Amino acid sequence: MIYLILSIAFSTLILVIFRLFERYGINTFQAIIYNYVIAFIVGFTLYGDQWNAEHLYKGTWIPYAFIVGGLFISMFLIMGKSAQENGIGITSVAVKMSLLIPVTSAIFLYNESVYWSKIVGIVVGLIGVFLITYQKKTSQKKRSSGNVWFLVILFIGSGLLDTALNYVEKVAAGELSLALFSAIGFGVAAIIGLTILFIRVAHHKIQLQSKALIGGLLLGVPNYFSIYLLLMAIRSPHFSDSITYALNNTGIVVLAFIVGIIAFKEQITWLKMIGGTVSIVAILLLTF
Repeated sequence: MIYLILSIAFSTLILVIFRLFERYGINTFQAIIYNYVIAFIVGFTLYGDQWNAEHLYKGTWIPYAFIVGGLFISMFLIMGKSAQENGIGITSVAVKMSLLIPVTSAIFLYNESVYWSKIVGIVVGLIGVFLITYQKKTSQKKRSSGNVWFLVILFIGSGLLDTALNYVEKVAAGELSLALFSAIGFGVAAIIGLTILFIRVAHHKIQLQSKALIGGLLLGVPNYFSIYLLLMAIRSPHFSDSITYALNNTGIVVLAFIVGIIAFKEQITWLKMIGGTVSIVAILLLTF
């Protein structure tokens, strides 16, 4: 349970840091890329002594490290594009509602038991997440089919990322520690991100920003632990995988909602208040 609580806390901290990027004019794209580098360094600094050359041929984790790393960076890029084209609110809904994919796959792939309180809790959690994160797009510009595809890709990609992480924990990791797998996944994302950054700099499409390095440092530490602790929470026997994902996603949304009101004086709407209440009910249904 402690792993899940800490994962929710670190994931919420990431959202807070993103808000601070906006306030202090930090280039989010560059900070995200530097964050992957920092996350990789943090992982190998803390857990590098667990590495063994035998890990290279024990287990089937190597292709999944590339899949996870690729999804890390690609989902970020698409998320940024979707936020511009579709609005932050509906983009957030697509990402958060994607928990339906790992929840469903956990039930069918690993033969989890299904009972009424789990089903009701997950459905209620999805409703709560939707109500809190949904915002009407202020622009009245008609959404093109291409823009809608960003949302579809985000929904599927985010869900597949969580499903892949679950599969690694269950099957593919072998003797490789989850701490090291997390670091390697971030390392792959860092290589892809740095390549894109260098290409953009070479073509004079972007200028390097020094304070983005500080942003990447602030973001990299909680980002690493949010993934590592989520994997550890999945491994914990306290909850089934589907419940862990539902609790993690719902918990992040509720905590971010509370922090937004307290720290950033966000507007409280009836829709969000109902969503927060519904989400808390979902958490109670899933934990008791």
